[in-house]
Amino acid sequence: MAIQRTFSIIKPDATKKNLIGKIIAHFEAEGIRICAMKKIHMTRGQAEGFYAVHSERPFFGELCDFMSSGPCVVMVLEGENVILRNREIMGATNPADAAEGTLRKLYADSIGNNAVHGSDAPETAAVEINYFFNAFELH
Repeated sequence: MAIQRTFSIIKPDATKKNLIGKIIAHFEAEGIRICAMKKIHMTRGQAEGFYAVHSERPFFGELCDFMSSGPCVVMVLEGENVILRNREIMGATNPADAAEGTLRKLYADSIGNNAVHGSDAPETAAVEINYFFNAFELH
């Protein structure tokens, strides 16, 4: 299997609860390399642009409000089959449905405040990485 890159966010609820280090430790324990990372505070406009694919969904406004409510950590993760592996580490979107030991089971409060985001496909990962990082920031 080839080495992939994917995009991940530690969302405002998790940063507010001071979980950044614990979440990063999960990735590193699984042999996933962080090749870019920065802490940002998304504007409402940035959140709307990032989540534009969901603009027609009823939760769009609430999602953008949440994502612009406080700092988050955006990261580029790298490793073998990392897109699928990251999604397994995160767990189901709804923490009530997430497997034991996953990030969302451990740290999420609700389906809306679910601690982390991860790309779902190589094409999505490329778009999401380029939304927050330029080539000089990727190591």
